[in-house]
Formats: sequence, C-alpha cells, structure tokens
Amino acid sequence: METKLFAIIGASKGIGLALTQQLLEEGHHVFATYANTNPTFTHPNLTWVHYNVLEPTALQFPEILDGLVYCPGTISLKPFNRFGPADFQADYQLQVLGAIQSIQNALPSLKKSTLASVVLFSTVAVQQGLPFHSLVSASKGAIEGLTRALAAEFAPKIRVNAIAPSLTNTPLAENLLNSDAKKEANGARHPLKRVGEPADIAAMAAFLLSDKASWVSGQIWHVDGGISSLRV
Repeated sequence: METKLFAIIGASKGIGLALTQQLLEEGHHVFATYANTNPTFTHPNLTWVHYNVLEPTALQFPEILDGLVYCPGTISLKPFNRFGPADFQADYQLQVLGAIQSIQNALPSLKKSTLASVVLFSTVAVQQGLPFHSLVSASKGAIEGLTRALAAEFAPKIRVNAIAPSLTNTPLAENLLNSDAKKEANGARHPLKRVGEPADIAAMAAFLLSDKASWVSGQIWHVDGGISSLRV
C-alpha cells in the first residue's frame, strides 16, 4: 500500500483522533491540528500543529497533501426561538467558514497529489428534520451543498465527500450520553440498537481517503445506525 500524507483539522479528540490513529496504523503520515485540547500521544509519522480555525491566520500545509479532513463542530440542541442570529453566525463560522478556509489554504497542496480527497462532516439531522436541531442543520446543510459543488468543480483531480453521522459517542455529545441510561435510550432509537463510536465514523473517512474510493465523489454518506432510512 502506498504511503500517503493526510491533514486532519481537529485531530486531538473524538472522530479526528480515531481517524488519526487508524491512518497511522495503516502506515500513513498525518499532519494534525489541535486547538483547545492538547494532543495525548506522539508517533514518528505524526506532526502536531496548533491551529484555531476561528482566527484569520492561514495554516501552512505541507507542500503535497493526499487528503484533507475537517472535523471541528458543535452540538447545541434548543428550541428555535432560543437561538438568536448571533448563534447561527457563530456556528456557521466554525462549521462552514472554517472548512472553507481550510480547503482554500490546502488547495495548492492537494492539487499536487496524484488523486486527493477531501472529507467533510454533515449530520443525519439535515435529511431527517429533527426538532431542536435548527442550528446544526443550517450549518451542515451548507456543508452538504458545498460538498457537491466542490466535488463538481475539483473533478477529476480532487474527490470531495461528506459523512452524515447520527449520535456518536464523542466529547461533543457528552451531555447527551453521560450515563448508561442515556446511552441505552439513544441507542434504542436506532435500528442497529446502539449509538455510534468514533471508530465507526473514522472507518468510513479512512475509506473515502483511500484509493479504494477512487470512483467516489460528491456523495453524502449516512453512517447512522440505519436511523435515516430504516423503520424496524
């Protein structure tokens, strides 16, 4: 297997951390960023860089990149009338403009790869229509549109896909899964009867970065325990 170099924005916890570990186990090199959570491990093929996507400073990527993954996100669930315009602006800044800035900064390096891949993250709530999800659905809906537009614009040189998970056991979801009872109740909502784990989502991201997905672009992949399409 060819060794590649991937950049992961937001790699110090959750899905980003699980993906970093998987790619390193596969023998790849990872250029990883962190913001508020300090890295917990080192590896000969791993380079850590501090980077806050909310700041205007451009990130200096390696000269050649084979893939880019944008992981930063939030989960804020409240009735629509409890959100103000500033809440939507702040969420859009992190989830959408942060991704745009990262892609634009990385684009010269991605173009130098033989076949590069960009992986973004949406949510099952964009297609499902779930109460109290207006904030995240607005931002992630923009991510799904951006995914398809960039996949068309960057073809055939750079593939662009997004993953739309359901509830996953990460630090972002800690308030929703901070007891066995909550995990059991949330898992029961899914046809596969459990919530997601970071490794579930990381496995799909690693596939989309790999040459095994070389004929896949412009897709939204629902890794969600079956909740978006099954009724059992």
